[in-house]
Amino acid sequence: MNKNYLFTISIIILVILSFVFFNKKISSNATMQNVVGIITYNEGNKLIIKDEFDKTLEFKNDIVKDEVGTKVDIDCVGEIDKFKENQDCSIIDYEVVEKKEEKKEEQPKENNIPNEYNDNGIFKDYYKDAYNKLKEMTLDEKISQLLIVHYPESNQVNIQTQYQFGGYIFFEKDFKGKTKDEVINMINNLNNVSKIKILTAIDEEGGKVSRISSNKNLVDTPFLSSQELYQKGGFNLIKEDVVRKSSILNSLGLNLNLAPVVDIANPNDFIYERTLGQNVFYTSVYAEEVIKSSKNTGVSYTLKHFPGYGSNTDTHKTGSVDTKSYEDILNNDLVPFIKGINAGAEAIMNSHNTVISIDPDNPVSLSSKAHEILRKDLNFTGVIITDDLNMKALESIDNIEVKAIQAGNDLLIIDNYEQAFNNIKNGINNKLVSEDTINRVVFRILAWKYYKGLIK
Repeated sequence: MNKNYLFTISIIILVILSFVFFNKKISSNATMQNVVGIITYNEGNKLIIKDEFDKTLEFKNDIVKDEVGTKVDIDCVGEIDKFKENQDCSIIDYEVVEKKEEKKEEQPKENNIPNEYNDNGIFKDYYKDAYNKLKEMTLDEKISQLLIVHYPESNQVNIQTQYQFGGYIFFEKDFKGKTKDEVINMINNLNNVSKIKILTAIDEEGGKVSRISSNKNLVDTPFLSSQELYQKGGFNLIKEDVVRKSSILNSLGLNLNLAPVVDIANPNDFIYERTLGQNVFYTSVYAEEVIKSSKNTGVSYTLKHFPGYGSNTDTHKTGSVDTKSYEDILNNDLVPFIKGINAGAEAIMNSHNTVISIDPDNPVSLSSKAHEILRKDLNFTGVIITDDLNMKALESIDNIEVKAIQAGNDLLIIDNYEQAFNNIKNGINNKLVSEDTINRVVFRILAWKYYKGLIK
């Protein structure tokens, strides 16, 4: 091999080694940088991101194609100076950390229904409708919705046109001698002038307390008391009676029965004849079966008289004081109410008895402590109805309608509608009752009416 050839080979090797060395030196001086940020601009060959320290950084870009809002992890060659916007770092690779968040269609709030209204209650499916309806109403219309009025002797249509009461209660005198068509017309005449369909209430317990049974135009066979039904055919006959009774009431336009009586009493007690006449277990089954049987009949049933009438005297005639311990009430009197509530009771009527162990200063109907037990301890979300506020047990109490609302009632059964309406309105004007309280109560009544199909 000649010397010229060897020399040529040596030169070639040196050139190659020099080239490799030179390039290694260059690459060692070019540092790899990494930055994570959200794209705020990406058009042409300009990319701007905002990094995790909220710094705005601009790069020349031919690689990143993602849209504004995408979070990216960028690799580039060169130095990144976070104290200036324009960067000399060349992007060589990147990956998406998080895609641009799709803008979710903003869900409308539940028509701005206040949180305290959303109690997940029995009428919850109709809260949206109820709140929309509530917002359309005047204060006077709201006040009237709280009242279940004794059916007036005269000028009934004019009175309803003026006041727009939430409902009426009918007694035996209101059906006396009437045919079925006359009863239907009586109720239709009220509904025809009502902006919101009315509650049409009746005490149809059967036996001693029966409002339509005495009229053979309306009922062929009078309704038996719960005791008579139980003795003749047990709970099966009671369930059949609920269905039959509901069918007749519904056909007449009556949609609220202020029954059953689920009180536990002894044979010598005032209320005994109207009760099932059995112990706490059987009375609880009775409460449960009546409520279950009443569903889908068009008639709502009302558990009464909370928290249990017991051995108290007749509050139609005088005040009455219950001295039982709360433990006794809890283990006995409240159990049928609990069973009825769990079965889907829509309404409960309270008593006018003063129960010392609950509230020694107020009858139950005017006691916030008693209502708190019903709402919080028994988790009742339906409608609370007063027994008739016209009864003697309450005659010495002033401004009774305002006190009934303050206590926590939803519906007030009253006779003197002008006085009741004016007392409540004055109570609002004098800050004894807030309009917020009225709204909350009317909201529940409206939700119930939607639930019942009275408002379409």
